[in-house]
Amino acid sequence: MSSETILIVDDEKEILKLMEIYLRNEGFQLLQASNGLEALEQLSRNEVDLIILDVMMPKMDGLQACMKIREDNNIPIIMLSAKTQDIDKIAGLSIGADDYVSKPFSPLVLVARVKSQLRRYKRLGVQKTEQSEQEIVIDDLVINTATHSVEVDRRQVKLTPREFAILTLLAINRGIVLSTERIYEAAWNEPYMESKNTVMVHIRKIREKVEKDPQNPKFIKTVWGIGYKMEAL
Repeated sequence: MSSETILIVDDEKEILKLMEIYLRNEGFQLLQASNGLEALEQLSRNEVDLIILDVMMPKMDGLQACMKIREDNNIPIIMLSAKTQDIDKIAGLSIGADDYVSKPFSPLVLVARVKSQLRRYKRLGVQKTEQSEQEIVIDDLVINTATHSVEVDRRQVKLTPREFAILTLLAINRGIVLSTERIYEAAWNEPYMESKNTVMVHIRKIREKVEKDPQNPKFIKTVWGIGYKMEAL
């Protein structure tokens, strides 16, 4: 049984109740909100381990709330939406969400996604590397897997858990070309299914944060037709 606290945010009471039943059955502590503003208020007053955030809500929708949360918090965020087009998923992922579940959803699938995100977040926080027990240093890029932090030229960089997972994966395998499929399956912990754009969006967001010139990246190189690699500087 788990003791983590999950903030569930949705303006549909039936959806909140459904999530509450299944998540409490797994031992999670729950906080609830019906819109983005209430979610931000809950987050300011409580320790939260993961957020399930609906997209379409009054006052402040999920996308706006996600952007506000990502200004100073990197806890896992799972977006919920009735929209199923790839462009909608990419929009959510590109602003910092870690996963995307389309409505209607299976409660058991949602619980599995929650557990997967929490496992990944914890694992990345204690991951060891061959180069150092806690740090991977590539030129002026420093990745600390114990504190889940990243610095570039002594400047702190805030990454989402998914972005951190991808950057760490590339850094550990620096000099080696990783396929889009391998990156997706390692970072999402699920089979690859036509998710090329999803990986591409995350790589673009990482470059915007760690590269001085994202259009001419020093660290993360694209190997056309194959995938990406971290340069062994």
